[in-house]
Amino acid sequence: MRPAERGRLPLSAVVLAGGAGRRMGGQDKGLLEFDGRPLIEYVLEVLQPRVQQLLISANRNLDTYRRYGVTVVSDAQSGYQGPLAGVASALPHCQGEYLLSVPCDCPFLPAALPSRLLAALEETDSDASIATYQRRAQPVFALLRPRLLPALRRYLASGERKAENFYQEQKLARVDCSDWPEAFFNLNTPADWQQAKLRLGRP
Repeated sequence: MRPAERGRLPLSAVVLAGGAGRRMGGQDKGLLEFDGRPLIEYVLEVLQPRVQQLLISANRNLDTYRRYGVTVVSDAQSGYQGPLAGVASALPHCQGEYLLSVPCDCPFLPAALPSRLLAALEETDSDASIATYQRRAQPVFALLRPRLLPALRRYLASGERKAENFYQEQKLARVDCSDWPEAFFNLNTPADWQQAKLRLGRP
């Protein structure tokens, strides 16, 4: 694997934008505008200067996502198989020592999240680390070693989809991020959208 560039962590990162967006009326959430910009741009802006490589997991509007100049990967199976399917599609393209996954709909993503997850993983010699908020797992915000790909493929082939269950089967570090109250505020519904605008001081 190539060495990390100066100032960047030895990570690849995949932004998960491959969901069906059912609670948003089936819209592609990564491309929905929030405060004048597509949601995914907030996430890419935070990650770009901090990781070696950026990937986007998407299952539609692929040409639009490719305009961001990063590799776009799609799920091996159709039907919107969940975030772990996006992670599995990204791992073969991972050029970093680890793969970070984050959702596309978290406009308040903390810049320090990648380094906090990495520190916990390396300190405990774990295979993965996930964020927690007030003791509740946030497994879409995860860092894992590429060597977990065979286990992940077996898990998905068994019909399982729940991310937290998969990570619990691995040597796992749980990372308390309760000091970031807005970090895991996902824009899943129109109500979430309005609440996020209020957090920005807008009606």
